[in-house]
Amino acid sequence: MAIMSFIFAFFFFSSLQPILSLYEDQVGLMDWHQQYIGKVKQAVFHTHKTGRKRVVASTEQNIIATLDLRSGEIFWRHVLGPNDVVDGIDIALGKYVITLSSGGSILRAWNLPDGQMVWESSLHGPKHSKSLLLTTNLIIEKDNSLIVFSNGRLNAVSCIDGEVLWKKDFEEESLEVQQVIQPPGSDFIYVVGFAASSQFETYKINAKNGELLKHESTAFSGRFSGEVSLVSSETVAALDSTGSILLTISFHNGKISSQQTPVSNLLEDSPGLAVIIHSSVTGIFAIKTDAATIFIRVIGEGKLEVVEKTNHETVVSDALSISEGQQAFALVQHAGSNIHLTVKPAHDWDSNLLKESIKMDQQRGFVHKVFINNYIRTDRSHGFRALIVMEDHSLLLLQQGAIVWSREDGLASIIDVTTSELPVEKAGVSVAKVELNLFEWLKGHVLKLKGTLMLATPEDIAAIQYMRLKSSEKSKMTRDHNGFRKLLIALTRAGKLFALHTGDGRIVWSHLLQSLHKSESCRQPIGLNLHQWQVPHHHALDENPSVLVVGRCGPSSDALGVLSLVDSYTGKEFSSLRLVHSVAQVIPLPYTDSTEQRLHLLIDADKHAHLYPKTPEAIDIFQSEFSNVYWYSVDDDNGIIKGYALKTKCSGNVADEFCFDSRELWSIVLPSESEKIITTATRKLNEAVHTQAKLIADQDVMYKYISSNLLFVATVAPKASGEIGSVTPEESWLVVYLIDTVTGRVLHRMTHHGSQGPVQAVLSENWVVYHYFNLRAHRYEMSVIEIYDQSRADNKDVWKLVVGNHNLTSPVSSYSRAEVITKSQSYFFTHSLKAIAVTLTVKGITSKQLLIGTIGDQVLALDKRFLDPRRSVNPTQAEREEGIIPLTDSLPIIPQSYITHSLRVEGLQSIITVAAKLESTTLVFAHGLDLFFTHYAPSRTYDSLTEDFSYALLLITIVALVAAIFVTWILSQRKELQDRWR
Repeated sequence: MAIMSFIFAFFFFSSLQPILSLYEDQVGLMDWHQQYIGKVKQAVFHTHKTGRKRVVASTEQNIIATLDLRSGEIFWRHVLGPNDVVDGIDIALGKYVITLSSGGSILRAWNLPDGQMVWESSLHGPKHSKSLLLTTNLIIEKDNSLIVFSNGRLNAVSCIDGEVLWKKDFEEESLEVQQVIQPPGSDFIYVVGFAASSQFETYKINAKNGELLKHESTAFSGRFSGEVSLVSSETVAALDSTGSILLTISFHNGKISSQQTPVSNLLEDSPGLAVIIHSSVTGIFAIKTDAATIFIRVIGEGKLEVVEKTNHETVVSDALSISEGQQAFALVQHAGSNIHLTVKPAHDWDSNLLKESIKMDQQRGFVHKVFINNYIRTDRSHGFRALIVMEDHSLLLLQQGAIVWSREDGLASIIDVTTSELPVEKAGVSVAKVELNLFEWLKGHVLKLKGTLMLATPEDIAAIQYMRLKSSEKSKMTRDHNGFRKLLIALTRAGKLFALHTGDGRIVWSHLLQSLHKSESCRQPIGLNLHQWQVPHHHALDENPSVLVVGRCGPSSDALGVLSLVDSYTGKEFSSLRLVHSVAQVIPLPYTDSTEQRLHLLIDADKHAHLYPKTPEAIDIFQSEFSNVYWYSVDDDNGIIKGYALKTKCSGNVADEFCFDSRELWSIVLPSESEKIITTATRKLNEAVHTQAKLIADQDVMYKYISSNLLFVATVAPKASGEIGSVTPEESWLVVYLIDTVTGRVLHRMTHHGSQGPVQAVLSENWVVYHYFNLRAHRYEMSVIEIYDQSRADNKDVWKLVVGNHNLTSPVSSYSRAEVITKSQSYFFTHSLKAIAVTLTVKGITSKQLLIGTIGDQVLALDKRFLDPRRSVNPTQAEREEGIIPLTDSLPIIPQSYITHSLRVEGLQSIITVAAKLESTTLVFAHGLDLFFTHYAPSRTYDSLTEDFSYALLLITIVALVAAIFVTWILSQRKELQDRWR
């Protein structure tokens, strides 16, 4: 009996810890995944009494989504194609989400609760035109039809099944339709627009059958400019081409009348051109200049009255029907760190239905859009909630003077990412230290034990999760010895910088860069990329690391550049600079000054090199390495690759001590009639190569050709630069090059006949892997090229090594003609790729794996051994021992190799890998519309415990086992003694 008790206790306690540690591994080291929808451009509220309240939104990233009004969480979302731009959304019959997209060519209905598509209609027409969706008069008891104008045609579509009921063509080439209007309760539709930009046209259409009832037109001496603003069901406002004359046009009973008013009469002291602010408020419209915004009421027959003028940044919402015959609209104005939200009735400007002031984080910028919704309070009065879109693309819901929730949807448009180390944990100081008394400690372990035995209630599980989150090591704001805890610094398209903690993905800080803020001197600021500026090692306790943000004031490469220096720990922008030259290329140099600031070369459009930082120490360091600086440029449009070196300091108008002229060393001009550059790839600057030799099966040694100057270039036939299948196999070919960028020598060239792009490529160590489409075989393929240095073959001679006649220590020059050989192979691969990366490691000699972003928005890990050019159908025993895998028809796709598991990174754009300090471990960050982060170990890590491993429970288990052994030993002794007495 004692032996059985011991065995039971042993198995119980020994199995207790592994089960718990596995559960903790799944929770504690769980990958984090964040979902976003992008910058909202249209929103419609659904707040019926039945069902959960939600808002339907469409975004600039071509996403349709519904959000919970209580929390902002996503109910469902659909990511449309890159060319399927959403033109309009609305809710029909209280249960369908109606979307118009692809330039008005596709009309869809989605089920509101679950997002399932109900029907889809194709709306093609005689010409390209503006797309307009009209669903305002849908009544369940009547004929339920949607009015859609697109592609020069007016369509009536059933919202039940998507059938086109009737259509009316507007084939006049010069006609630009601006508005489609259906007066409330009427059976006719007005279609108004411009012809030849100087003639106003109005069409009266029968809403039941599409019959043309009346057509009127009026010519004007000037020309119309921009869009028109709908003032009422029979009145519109427009500006002339100069922006100085305001026209109000009425078309009551088919008769067109107009009135012209100089803008200067309404806004005397506001210079600049005026533009009309789009709004649907009955009887009121707004115009805006550089200095002010004015709101104008139309009285009687075109008479105008200025009701308000504001010098603040003002945003106007669309009209909202709050009761029969009554409308309300919202104004949002900035005043310092606050925004003022005002809701006014359309019929009475002087009264306010709501007036609130909300404190707003200035790092969100200005309000770009506002959408309002009303609800009935307990006292039967009208309450309002406002959904606002900020300059940084964030989304906020305001209600009762407070921010109910916010979403950082700017992270759906990341441009570039870099990493930063966290602060060093000082002695005796722990940022995340949690003080627990004995009772709490015991209570926590009892809860964990209940969770292990599956006896925990939902409240216990929530308490366990909270305790783990509170005590987790991975969320501390200090460095760890494995290098897992870092900051991900991300630059978004809105010009905002985010710092994300790799432990849990939370936003540590965010900063809207002033250098990328729109101003008079910089009308179109664009962020380009990020670079590490200062990475303190010797002064890690005293200096904070910083990053360099590079941008320019316009989309063209000759636009003036802007720079920002940002503290990685605090997000403070401690320096910003508007350059007097353009930024075509940024070259981080492998040199640092005494403060550990890295030197950078900024190449402008005229190929002048500008050194930063502009300090005497930096120029001294740079001049000592002056002759060792080379770079290259790739002109995709003209098919020209050039190599450069520095010559002398700049002269003439750009004379500057930190500016240098360049000289062209070499150029490669590809024939434009047969080749077009589509892809280039280089090695990562921070990639570590642990061995320069490769030992093959016959005990021979092959030396890798390791060069940081290696460039991979892929070109296709010009006809084949379009989509897959746009040309025949005979008209298409893919050519790849390996080029030394110092000498311009082509080290290797290969042609794939009958193949087409797009090409995804990654270059690491001495090999490159690239992915393309084979038109002849109708499949995707991946090819590998490995390049080896033959000039070091003599090093294998032992006698030469003994007598000292070898070249292991001889200097290596890029100008010495390298004797190289290449090995290549192509493989069949079933997936289309969006991105490709390679795992990086700092410690240990570990296998490399390719991280492949698939068309299904997942990340697949593929062992590099499957892409070994030396694979054969029947490898020898020696080759098998070396690790050569037998050749198969295709590359394997193992379901367990998806490092994103069952998750998807919607709109996947890029995969970033960062080496950790732990051997064989890589940090992987994938971003698109979503963000995904994980730790990945290609060669596995069997010798390390998880971050939140329960050492206390392990100690309890050991003590319990010792006690059980002691008790069973005593019981065994007693039983043995009793047996002997018998």
